[in-house]
Amino acid sequence: MNETILSWIIGILLIFAFTIPYLIKWNRNHNQSQAKLDEAIRIGANKPLMQHPIIDLSRCIGCGICTKVCPEGEVLGLVGGKAVLINGAKCVGHEVCMESCPVGGIEVGLGDISSREDIPQLKDNLESNLENVFIIGELGGLALIRNAVNQGVRVAKTILERSKDTPRHPTVIIGAGPAGLACAITLLEANHPILLLDQNEPGGTILQYPRRKLVMVQPIEMPGYGLMEEKEYSKEALLEIWDQIFKKYKVAFQSGHQLQALEKSEQGYLVKTSRGQFQTEHIVLGLGRRGTPRKLNVRGEDKAKVAYKLMDAESFQNKHILIVGGGDSAVEAAIGLGQQVGNTVTLSYRKTALTRIKTRNEEQVKKALRNGWINILFESTVDSIHDEHIILQQKGDELQLQNDFVFVFAGGIPPFKLMESIGVQFGTSTISQ
Repeated sequence: MNETILSWIIGILLIFAFTIPYLIKWNRNHNQSQAKLDEAIRIGANKPLMQHPIIDLSRCIGCGICTKVCPEGEVLGLVGGKAVLINGAKCVGHEVCMESCPVGGIEVGLGDISSREDIPQLKDNLESNLENVFIIGELGGLALIRNAVNQGVRVAKTILERSKDTPRHPTVIIGAGPAGLACAITLLEANHPILLLDQNEPGGTILQYPRRKLVMVQPIEMPGYGLMEEKEYSKEALLEIWDQIFKKYKVAFQSGHQLQALEKSEQGYLVKTSRGQFQTEHIVLGLGRRGTPRKLNVRGEDKAKVAYKLMDAESFQNKHILIVGGGDSAVEAAIGLGQQVGNTVTLSYRKTALTRIKTRNEEQVKKALRNGWINILFESTVDSIHDEHIILQQKGDELQLQNDFVFVFAGGIPPFKLMESIGVQFGTSTISQ
């Protein structure tokens, strides 16, 4: 055998030695991602709720970097050598995938909202179809504190541009979460009067978090405070920052106000709430998407032992507790309560798996199950609530569990109907810029 033939044989063997393992690995990863995508489609987890990665398949080279860097895990996967959206419901808009893509093939946004009845139609400046009515934060479809703060600042700057003279009335901002607070402080720094209203205390969604929950915050410049450069803040730390800002700027704030109507007037708008009415030329809506807590509508739900948010897990010890729901709030409450002394915690969820929770919470749930902190009853629903027990239905069987407290985390009734009654148009309509 001459050297030429031998060289060819060695070259072919080397090619096979590298190519075959690569093809085997590629096929295995493809099958795994396809299986995850099929399962996500089956349970509806593939559909994004808010912002999500939008992939330009003509640019995608299938490197897989985007599938590995997401803090929420498994939002993206590789199918057929291209990145695809697998668990769209898990995306909260960190944008790490977009920043990591070497070919610029990913954009994080809302995509085509023409058929979305839960996303309001907004102009580039976040103004709705109603003149001088702006929508910021989660209500507009974008999650994360960073996005909320940036939107609040943007809207404030637009209002200042339009208010060359001293306004006759304060700008009314409804919602005292990060978006509403950022908007209020930016206006106050320009000596523009504001009135900040909320049905709860300042904090927005953060108020609903369990004690000491860590909140991921990408570096942002918070008006009235400065650079927030830590990657994580506890709930208490964030609320302390809000409190410092409120005291520093003496923010005109009123709680207990639930928006009920918005009427056009000669001077702009008349804002009607559950506690009064206010005249304004500009209104900023930062209501969030949670809305009013959704109830189970079962017998006994009006008992005092039933609650819809958990403020302090440590105050519940040596109790039998039922958590209803399968989202992040539900599992975080269950885990927090399950680690308290003497508690027996059961999580009841109507579906077959916890598909819409963050990766970090998935890991905590597994740990809680291993340690016996919680018990999960899938495909179960609450039948009735009694003084010392509750009755569940699971796959046709009736279960009776000893019970002291019930926490319901079945989501909220979003303020979409309220927005429509005000005149705000949603995705089925189009606004000209």
